[in-house]
Amino acid sequence: MPRTAAEKRAAFRALHTSGCFVLPNPWDVGSACYLQTLGFKALATTSSGFAWSTGHADNTLPRAAVLAHLRTIVEATDLPVNADFENGFGRDPQEVAESVKLAVATGVAGLSIEDSTGDAAAPLFPIDVAVQRISAARRAIDETGGDTLLIGRAENFFAGQADLDDALARLKAYAAAGADCLYAPGIQTREQIEAVVAAVAPKPVNLLIGSTSTLTVQDVAALGVRRISVGGGLARAAWGGFMQSARALAEGRFEFTGAAPGSQLNELFNRGV
Repeated sequence: MPRTAAEKRAAFRALHTSGCFVLPNPWDVGSACYLQTLGFKALATTSSGFAWSTGHADNTLPRAAVLAHLRTIVEATDLPVNADFENGFGRDPQEVAESVKLAVATGVAGLSIEDSTGDAAAPLFPIDVAVQRISAARRAIDETGGDTLLIGRAENFFAGQADLDDALARLKAYAAAGADCLYAPGIQTREQIEAVVAAVAPKPVNLLIGSTSTLTVQDVAALGVRRISVGGGLARAAWGGFMQSARALAEGRFEFTGAAPGSQLNELFNRGV
């Protein structure tokens, strides 16, 4: 039975209170529907996966396109959806607040705000500005009911500034500014993960594992991480299979390794229409 936005948000918050859960990242309706059949408790969008599906690079789509995508994914599943909301689509706090209110209106159960600028010369907002942006996002959520989860992201390791101490300072500041969950994509070692978890405790931490890792879900849970996402990992896996088969076809061979049977896909997506 379809759940309301409030019910999805309540279920999503409950997932963050104990244990560790996997938050896979679909990029379209089909991938979201399939992930729901596997028993996952929640989903998260991926800005890169969605952008690639439209023939664009990550972080280049306009806000309107991302908002429409969020609404589409939310409506496609009964699971709570966390929004990869990039840097909030605004440089100053007021612009971020406006964007956050629009994102909340799509029905997402959570949303993340990055501290990246998109400027290669200065890839991260100064920490004081970044904190103001998180505070603005917090106020915007509170003004719309307050039940949407806010995730603060320190992009140091993605922005070519792999300074763990700076990332920790940013995450602690974002937690103090009202972020419900903290996230430093790009950290990989056990020591880095443990440092992030300790720095923002008792608030929950999201860990990105976007490529093959020797860590298991059980390993990550033992490190104190509350949730695990895979970013564009599943989308890249799908693209890899497609590109390999397409290149073989261009070279005169018919190779569809790993292709799902059409009957299985039809059964999966048969909605009685």
